[in-house]
Amino acid sequence: MAEAYLRSVSFQNFEFFGGYPDSERKILGLFFDCVNLIDFPVSAIQFKFRPCDKLTHRDFLGAMMSLGVERDTIGDILVEDGRAVVFVKSELSDYFKTQLTKIGRVGVSVSDAILSDLPSGRGTQRSFYTVSSLRLDNIVAAITGQSREKTKALILSGGVTHNFVTRQNISEPLSVSDTVTIKGKGKFVLDELCGNTKKGRIRISIIHYR
Repeated sequence: MAEAYLRSVSFQNFEFFGGYPDSERKILGLFFDCVNLIDFPVSAIQFKFRPCDKLTHRDFLGAMMSLGVERDTIGDILVEDGRAVVFVKSELSDYFKTQLTKIGRVGVSVSDAILSDLPSGRGTQRSFYTVSSLRLDNIVAAITGQSREKTKALILSGGVTHNFVTRQNISEPLSVSDTVTIKGKGKFVLDELCGNTKKGRIRISIIHYR
């Protein structure tokens, strides 16, 4: 939405950046000379912990939010076994490093992250579903296993994003490669349409980023 507006007023000298090339949560920078990524106030913090302590994205976000900061001060959270890197607003980097000695009940060591060595994550999982149509509520219901009523309530409450924008239209159509993020469940991509059943239902492939 921001990019579309900037282009509509013929402002081209801008960049979205979240600390590394593939970031999802980003800061918008407006420049009146050359774009310089060094000017973005984003820092990366590394947390190390025992690989047997299966900490998740939600664990890190919850611990950081418990310090009373706004959600917008925290960028992407990359987690793998034994290590996580979190991108934050630079002015809060030292605060997080001194305050977060535990994530939940798990002790962690904290340091500045090396951007050339980011966690690779815990991989993806592919699942197959059969839906009556590619409406948002059908896809979310299939992924979560919830009833249509609970799915509708989840979408209307703002708990679902479609291509990273909160959507409250339950009948919004999805296309292949679209991304759906569901509160409490994670990020999913509609990867492939796998044909129709004899009753005309659609077989789909969904990739879950774990």
